[in-house]
Amino acid sequence: MRQNRQVAAWALWDWGSAAFNAVMVTFVFSAYLASDAFGPDARGTTVLSVGNMISGIIVALTAPVVGARADASGNRKRQLGLHTAIVVVLIAACFFVRPEEGYLYLGVVLIAAGNVFFEFAEVSYNSLLLRVSSPATIGRISGIGWGAGYLGGIVLLLIVYIGFVSGETHWFGITSDDALNIRVVAVVAALWFGLFAIPIFVSLPADEPVSGKAKVSWAASYRQLWQTLKDLWHGDRNTIKFLIASAVYRDGLGAVFAYGAILGTQVFGLDPADVILFAIVANVVAAAGSFVGGWLDDRIGPLPVIYGSLIGMIIVGTIMFFQNGPEAFWGLGLALCLFVGPAQSASRAFLGRLTNIDTAGELYGLYATTGRSIAFLAPGLVALLMLFTKDERFVIVAIVVILIAGALSLLTVKNQDRVGTATETITHS
Repeated sequence: MRQNRQVAAWALWDWGSAAFNAVMVTFVFSAYLASDAFGPDARGTTVLSVGNMISGIIVALTAPVVGARADASGNRKRQLGLHTAIVVVLIAACFFVRPEEGYLYLGVVLIAAGNVFFEFAEVSYNSLLLRVSSPATIGRISGIGWGAGYLGGIVLLLIVYIGFVSGETHWFGITSDDALNIRVVAVVAALWFGLFAIPIFVSLPADEPVSGKAKVSWAASYRQLWQTLKDLWHGDRNTIKFLIASAVYRDGLGAVFAYGAILGTQVFGLDPADVILFAIVANVVAAAGSFVGGWLDDRIGPLPVIYGSLIGMIIVGTIMFFQNGPEAFWGLGLALCLFVGPAQSASRAFLGRLTNIDTAGELYGLYATTGRSIAFLAPGLVALLMLFTKDERFVIVAIVVILIAGALSLLTVKNQDRVGTATETITHS
């Protein structure tokens, strides 16, 4: 029973994190910043893109060291609490972003800083997966976490859509004047994340001090990181291969959601008013896929789940390229989402099998870094195809090509049967 409570508490953090991912970054607040309220000629979109790029660079340069320092101190739970609290405060501060050009930079800075500290929080959160699971259950529990994140997004999107976004009147007498309804959504999102983050700090045992590891400076941490990379390259190249391959196909997975609304409205004729409705259903399907994928992960291993998901997406994407109409988008778009969840969940679980609790933070930090460092692939390929075709339909081609490249890269990765093998050869001297 105690173990079940800890798993539930761990998964509730994922559930709460949808407040940042789904509401602030994807569907509501970023769309607000990109609107004409902050200036003409897509000024908001441009500034937000620059902010996201800068935050991505910061994460790529710092995430592994943040994780490694948490490993060295043993303070993963404390680090998770600190970074989660900072993200909650940054979300709440978005309430003060009024619909005036002068407030655009405030909004972008808050979202960009939120991206950085959310990634730091996820490094510690992912490393705690090894504390609430075993080699026999890590796939299922990772799937439960991903599924909880999608379901949390569904519930919160429904709340903010019904209560504050749709219609002319909103809950508690809040009006749309001065974009108050959207700004209040930021407060709701902060409360949501803060509330559902509490259980993990109550249920999981306190951090245990790490003996034999002295605190080091940031400069020494980077030297230690370089040594870790060299040790991995010489002692367990399989982990390096997986980090690179997963970075490629994860960029394709992310592009499904990043370009979903564009494809739906510009290519398949989906009514813009139905975009949030599609997002809600897509999260339901992705959650179901995560739960099933996690169950399969523990029975047949993570690599078959990842391969199956990528192949399924490649087939569906190829068919989708030749279809038209909202009905095709609903059916094939949801099919794509069905495979996204298992691929994401199995990837996190597979990395858990390549590490142990003593070095998990550093390796999940590298996981974040490799993902960020190659995140230019999808937008770069989309921009190149748009330059030559002027047709948004070729976004599908970009996604399929990246997924194929990721699947081919994954062919060099060997399966992993037990936790800890990868890092047994790594020493920090």
